[in-house]
Amino acid sequence: MELDLRNEYKGIIPSSHHPNFSQLGYQVIRELGRNREGGRITYLANALNCNQQVVIKEFRFSSAVTDWSGVKAYEREIEILKKLNHSRIPRYIDSFETSGIFYMVQEYKKAPSLGLRRSFHPEEIKQIALSILEILVYLQKQVNPIIHRDIKPENILVDEQLNAYLVDFGLARIQGAKIALSSFVAGTPGFMPPEEQFGHALTEASDLYSLGATLICLLTNTRSVDIGKLIDDNYRFSFQKLVPQINPRFESWLIKMVEPNQKRRYANASVALEALKPIQVMGAGTGVDNLVAAIKRRQRTTMLGLATIIMLTAVGTTLMISQPGGAVRQILEAKKCQGIGLDSNCSEKIGY
Repeated sequence: MELDLRNEYKGIIPSSHHPNFSQLGYQVIRELGRNREGGRITYLANALNCNQQVVIKEFRFSSAVTDWSGVKAYEREIEILKKLNHSRIPRYIDSFETSGIFYMVQEYKKAPSLGLRRSFHPEEIKQIALSILEILVYLQKQVNPIIHRDIKPENILVDEQLNAYLVDFGLARIQGAKIALSSFVAGTPGFMPPEEQFGHALTEASDLYSLGATLICLLTNTRSVDIGKLIDDNYRFSFQKLVPQINPRFESWLIKMVEPNQKRRYANASVALEALKPIQVMGAGTGVDNLVAAIKRRQRTTMLGLATIIMLTAVGTTLMISQPGGAVRQILEAKKCQGIGLDSNCSEKIGY
């Protein structure tokens, strides 16, 4: 749902090509970016009544189906933003429609997107993580907790002081609200937690997975589109060799953030935030830290194999002989689903 902040035009677009919103109280300064597939464009503009800079997001829908779902997403984003009042969530200001095109006006934050190629020191990445976690704590402490559902580099702005801003609430949902089947895969592959991919209920731990994936992208200098290269067949991130200098405690914290089984992640943003605060990002860590990290790595790599062996033994040799290959395959599929905290029915959803 994000609007790329990389302008596809090499030159400056003549101002005569920008929409004219002067009668509505806005004057477009320039285009910030566009998402061609999503039919969305963002403009930087002046609010004429107060000489304040704002962002105007344009939503175009090309078919009856996208008209309905797109308008619903547009209305939902406005409804959620109206309820929020946080200094690092751009404030909703206005919305209007002209000639079948929808527009939403928000507060402008002078901060580039993490989707742009920028390098950060690991300690700076920790500061970004703390900043976003503070926003998630705010969202999760609402009377009806809000799940963003699309946290990734492109939807995070960071200023020179490393203050992070969370944008694009087009996929956000009230926790527990019913989600249409068609929206299960509306997020971004690689950043969506496994429970969302398989249509299971989302919790306060779901956004933590997406944030963890985003931080791993920053640490390894990996582009969002290449995040799949860091994920193995068991939905686990493998990034440690790319950043060997980080403290084992920080590594363990990150791994827990992106644990495929949501029950094994931090329960919510508040718990994750308090766990991160005292952790030193760089350095070899103490002997105990290194030992604990090594044990956890070994446990992760052997747990699936041991569980599979135990189940194969429990099934018995009679079943193995009568259905060669079939029972083994079913058990392996079931263990893969159980390993990420889902029931064995998920094997049907991933094409087995």
